[in-house]
Amino acid sequence: MKKQVRTTFTDRREDAMEAKKKLLEKLKAAPKADDPEVIARRLEREAVAKARAERQAERARLKAEEQERKAAQDAADAEAAYAAEHAERLAREAEDKARAERAVADMAAMKEKRDKRYAARKAR
Repeated sequence: MKKQVRTTFTDRREDAMEAKKKLLEKLKAAPKADDPEVIARRLEREAVAKARAERQAERARLKAEEQERKAAQDAADAEAAYAAEHAERLAREAEDKARAERAVADMAAMKEKRDKRYAARKAR
């Protein structure tokens, strides 16, 4: 079945008035703010919002704790790295000092050998 096309001005005006009447009836039939059903839905939405806020606060608290733990771990890691570097530096300095002492001892031994050779040459 074909839909009739209503194109005259009066037809369009009647359609608009009918649509306005239907909208007004729909608004009149809507539940009022003091309706128990509306109050129950509002309370339910408030409970859901409160639960959501609590979950968000818990997530924020956990995130802050995780950041604090990570910061403490990073500080401990940095301190351990500094201690290891310091120990390595001390070991290097001790090794350098031992090497210098060996070099001085070797030079003293060479001087002593040289002095013995000179003394032996003079004695001949």
